[in-house]
Amino acid sequence: METMKQTGVQWIGEIPSDWNTKRIKYMANLKGRIGWQGLTSDEYQDEGAYLITGVDFADGGIDWENCVHVPMKRWEEAKDIQIQNGDLLITKDGTIGKVAIVSDMPGEASLNSGVLRIMPIEGYSRRFLYWVIKSDEFWNWFNFKNAGNSTIVHLYQGDFAEFLYAFPDYDEQEAIADFLDEHCGKLDGIIADLEKQLETLKAYKKSLITETVTKGLDKNVPMKDSGVEWIGQVPEHWEVKQIKYFSDLITKGATPDDIAFSQDETHPIRFLKAENIQNGLLWEEPEFFITKADNVVLQRAALRDKDILFVIAGATIGKVTLMRGELCPCNLNQAVCLIRINKKHIPEYYNFALQSNITSVVINLLTVQSAQPNLSMGNIANIKLPVPPQNEQTLIAEYLSEECEKVDVAMEDKKTQLSVMKQHQSSLIFEYVTGKKRVKEVQ
Repeated sequence: METMKQTGVQWIGEIPSDWNTKRIKYMANLKGRIGWQGLTSDEYQDEGAYLITGVDFADGGIDWENCVHVPMKRWEEAKDIQIQNGDLLITKDGTIGKVAIVSDMPGEASLNSGVLRIMPIEGYSRRFLYWVIKSDEFWNWFNFKNAGNSTIVHLYQGDFAEFLYAFPDYDEQEAIADFLDEHCGKLDGIIADLEKQLETLKAYKKSLITETVTKGLDKNVPMKDSGVEWIGQVPEHWEVKQIKYFSDLITKGATPDDIAFSQDETHPIRFLKAENIQNGLLWEEPEFFITKADNVVLQRAALRDKDILFVIAGATIGKVTLMRGELCPCNLNQAVCLIRINKKHIPEYYNFALQSNITSVVINLLTVQSAQPNLSMGNIANIKLPVPPQNEQTLIAEYLSEECEKVDVAMEDKKTQLSVMKQHQSSLIFEYVTGKKRVKEVQ
């Protein structure tokens, strides 16, 4: 039986009796860039020293082909961050906590201010530390350190210097790194395959919707040119119209500065945001609520059953779903608009039509040069969609509802498998870097 001892450290727990704990500042030198001494993006060039930024981290290493370059004098002025093969790096900004071990350097390289260089001293393995930082041992510490902060945007070097982690002797550190390199490499392959399958299902669902809302269910009817390049041919008896001609209301939500939010039901009106719209479905979580008084102020976006919800701004622009009446009374924030289809048409059909590639093309055309893509109500109103007769709209909506549900079930199955594999990998790393499982058990 392995003899264990309590560390008294919340993010570590028990470790083997022959292991120790120390703060990283006693086991490694931490070096980062302090300021840019006037450097601007105007100095970026096609030659010179490589500049490693957080976006250049890929698969535990550096994607050198995408690195920008800076003049050699910029590399020379900061000796502490003149990178070498084997260096361990961690991101401090943006996507915090990405790690990489430098290899295959094509030339001199330096860091921008969002990346930190970690140089373990003799007796401490950088490969072992790489896995420590990828583990819950690091993330449990990071979350503990930042408990209570509403936004976490930076890993401060001074804070990171105090990170306490567990370690065995050097030989076992290297053995653990060897073991995790091999086993996590296999798990990464399985995870990548599941992610590819999930993306294939997403693409299939979108192509199924696009094919059905542009070509209909009867493949033998005569076709005609729609007059819209990205719609192509449609059945001869169909029309193609802008949304404004078959809707009663197109408006977006709002978020006044003095609005009173709550994450419990003491406020009676549900308030939906872009994150509530995922994969064509309306998710109740995360839950936000507002008062009746605020709902009166925002009454233009008070929702009804079967209103179409369309994300018009942010990273998930173009996501679409259909409002469910049981969630009313309900309102929207400014990143989402509602489209209320008139009674001569079937909302469920247009919900699917707006999930097709037609909308994706329009959004790309309208936002291609925008750093913060967003759509106006005029943009939405002028989107052209195929318009079948009402009875066909109903049949298409019923068909797609049934077929897409099958795809959604398959996608949820893949997501579950993906979650299980990622959790298994996370648990495996944590157990070995904290000694709860020993490499010798599998040798």
